[in-house]
Amino acid sequence: MTFAELSLVELVHDLPDEGLAAGAVGTVVEVYTDPPGYEVEFVDDDGRTVAILALPPHALRPLAG
Repeated sequence: MTFAELSLVELVHDLPDEGLAAGAVGTVVEVYTDPPGYEVEFVDDDGRTVAILALPPHALRPLAG
């Protein structure tokens, strides 16, 4: 699965050190090719950034519509 910049994605597994649970919704802000991966921004309900993380493709899935 590949994602374009500004795609909405869901986190597949909990990342407790970052305060994120599986299903957290984030926005792809950068696409990496070598190695493949994504920089994803996660925000809270007030729009404040919770985390910006570089994640491998297997850590994400498309946002369920």
